[in-house]
Amino acid sequence: MRNLMPTHLKGDPKILEKGPGSLSSVDRTARVLGWFSIGLGLAELLAPRCVTRSLGMESPGMDATVRIFGAREIGAGVLTLSTEKKVGLWARVLGDALDVAVLSQGLHRSNPMRRNVKTALATVLGITAIDIATAYAMTARSSRPRQLRDYSDRSGYPNGIAKSRTPRFDMAARQVH
Repeated sequence: MRNLMPTHLKGDPKILEKGPGSLSSVDRTARVLGWFSIGLGLAELLAPRCVTRSLGMESPGMDATVRIFGAREIGAGVLTLSTEKKVGLWARVLGDALDVAVLSQGLHRSNPMRRNVKTALATVLGITAIDIATAYAMTARSSRPRQLRDYSDRSGYPNGIAKSRTPRFDMAARQVH
């Protein structure tokens, strides 16, 4: 059966602009980065051998390193999706630096998968730029502007220093006599 009632009546208010409950572009970018981090972390955690084989970096202990990096990615992703977005984003930036350091080890000429390492490195550097920009934007948004306050005109006494001395001297004078 078809609904015969119109969805909007003539006197209904119109939405002119989005309110404060809407996500900003920084929030949306952080959300995408958080989910990306969780997805990448799961791939690294569950299939480290595929990652190392595709990069030609199948040395002893590298599977464990990739799994640790996967856990780090998941942690950073969860933080980025939480109320601690700023911490999660900066954790991603630090993780990107570790990724670049490890990936650069695969650039040696004897690596048959050197081209894949270059592609992975370029991708990580591009994502690092997005992570840094988003982390700076989130930090700037959440920090309060610094204001220098001048308290030189204040004595520290609620009613002024003269009033604070008067009652004490009056009581001392009364007790002596």
